[in-house]
Amino acid sequence: MTDTLALTQELISRQSNTPDDAGCQALMQARLEPLGFHFEYINSNGVSNVWARRGDSAPLVCFAGHTDVVPTGPLDKWHSDPFTPTIRDGQLYGRGAADMKASLAAFVTSIEGFVARHPDHKGSIALLITSDEEGIATDGTVKVVETLAARGEKIDCCIVGEPTCVDKLGDTIKNGRRGSLSGRLTVKGIQGHIAYPHLIRNPIHQAAPAIAELAATVWDQGNEYFPPTSWQISNIHGGTGATNVVPGTVEIRFNFRHSTASTKDSLKQRVHAILDKHGLEYDLDWEESGKPYLTPRGSLVAAISAAIKQETGIDTELSTTGGTSDGRFIADIAEQVVEFGPLNASIHKLNEHVAVADLEPLRAIYQITLEHLLAK
Repeated sequence: MTDTLALTQELISRQSNTPDDAGCQALMQARLEPLGFHFEYINSNGVSNVWARRGDSAPLVCFAGHTDVVPTGPLDKWHSDPFTPTIRDGQLYGRGAADMKASLAAFVTSIEGFVARHPDHKGSIALLITSDEEGIATDGTVKVVETLAARGEKIDCCIVGEPTCVDKLGDTIKNGRRGSLSGRLTVKGIQGHIAYPHLIRNPIHQAAPAIAELAATVWDQGNEYFPPTSWQISNIHGGTGATNVVPGTVEIRFNFRHSTASTKDSLKQRVHAILDKHGLEYDLDWEESGKPYLTPRGSLVAAISAAIKQETGIDTELSTTGGTSDGRFIADIAEQVVEFGPLNASIHKLNEHVAVADLEPLRAIYQITLEHLLAK
């Protein structure tokens, strides 16, 4: 029983269904406050957010994460109670085990180990912890970032503890994420009887050539870190339900997952240009749910890559795959942001788990990274 395993179990046992923190942050505070961390709660609309910092000089290295978890799903499909941490066959089971209570525990124990060895380390260490990552994410990390930005507080290096690894601990770091830009397109026609085509204007027929062009468009080539931008339709709805009526409108929902090779404004302009070229009468509402961010190779990538190599022997890979994360908010005030955590194969699933054998190496990787960045 290591400190990291024990703390992971304590965190799992707290039913922190989003956006309820269920006392997880207080548990972390009890461990870190005696080390000289100042804890500041920046709560919003029932969401618990904490900014904790030790030191007041640069460079500032921040660990970021979330205490909230997704719903368990049907309890009878779990092999053990999701909030009773259970070890079977070398795996620690429980909701949030991999996403991301193991990382939170490793944050704490790595900091404890580092400060014990380097009580007078250079720079500062911080934690940014929210209970609104798995929810709508409007009152969580973004509120802390807004507060820090308003007072000019910057982060030099940030490690987000999202589960990133695929096959083995250490095989993947996320050094960026694609942006997510969605559109709701309503193409307008003239409704009427299907037998009188001269009296109608079929919006589905009108939209079809534009859809084909949008689907065939090469938006960008990506870059060293990102795949090319992707445009995908998620839903099309048109029709009254009757087989002899041409609808007056068709609604098309689509989404861009875009690299830093394209901006949201450039994508919007190109979509409108295609729609206008095809002479469509339309309304188009846009929603950006995530900005792209990228941390190229530099001091943070080098430090955590070296830590992974030292602890596991693995030459880690950089990746920008997957959905959005809170890194998209933190990148507004942080020079460098990476995500690193345990295997992600079981996250959000029934019987979520993390390998017990990965917990101490995870702690060691975080601690060695601090050594590279802050040890005198």
